[in-house]
Amino acid sequence: MRETTPKRTILESPVAYFAAVLVRTDEQWEAREADLDDVEDSVGMTALARSAAVDDEPVLLFVEQEDTWFAVVRVDGEEDPRIYVSDVAAVSRSAYADALLTADVLDGLEEDDEAVLPAGPAGDETVLVDLGVSAQLLADLAGEAGLPADAIAVIAERLGCADELETVR
Repeated sequence: MRETTPKRTILESPVAYFAAVLVRTDEQWEAREADLDDVEDSVGMTALARSAAVDDEPVLLFVEQEDTWFAVVRVDGEEDPRIYVSDVAAVSRSAYADALLTADVLDGLEEDDEAVLPAGPAGDETVLVDLGVSAQLLADLAGEAGLPADAIAVIAERLGCADELETVR
């Protein structure tokens, strides 16, 4: 009897993501790439952002995953994080669901009969208003068929940190 070699299965690579932390210092922004590999939940996500903080200045964490969705996490000092996601259903199927889909983000969303979250944006749509990005612009960027990277680029341009963000992309 002849043995056959089992077929090799090609494993898919981990889902690609990009994450960057932007810290406001003296009226300018500093950016660095963020590693989410050890982030398991919202506490870890908040700790990652706070670790970059300078005094009580705002810290933003931008996350985008495989051209599917983007998220903005904002931490100001010791306040609770404020989170906005462009597509809650897509985020719920990602490795970052526990970190981004907090009770505040999901508040008011209705799951269907099979406990599936609806597609579309959720969270604090005013997360960047005081920094020059209106809730309407954020909603428009989430609703457009464009790439999450493009949405984050528009947000960074409005914030005045497009060049800083581009250095870590």
